Amino acid sequence: MAGKQDSLIGRMFRHFKGNLYRLEGFAKDSETLEEMVVYRALYGDGGLWVRPAKMFFKTVERDGKTMKRFELVEDAK
Repeated sequence: MAGKQDSLIGRMFRHFKGNLYRLEGFAKDSETLEEMVVYRALYGDGGLWVRPAKMFFKTVERDGKTMKRFELVEDAK
């Protein structure tokens, strides 16, 4: 999985609500060792965020539709 993860670093993702983020890297929670995604908002003050990887890559249901929480923007790097 490390090779696949490395290929995602620096890539742009669109949140299902519309905002864009750049995946900055992966980290482990120091207490649980859970894999985390570190990502930066590409709007506003460019805040840095962290979220469990399984949540970042999970699907969500909204208004009866199932979609990815964060969708890779293929044409941007």
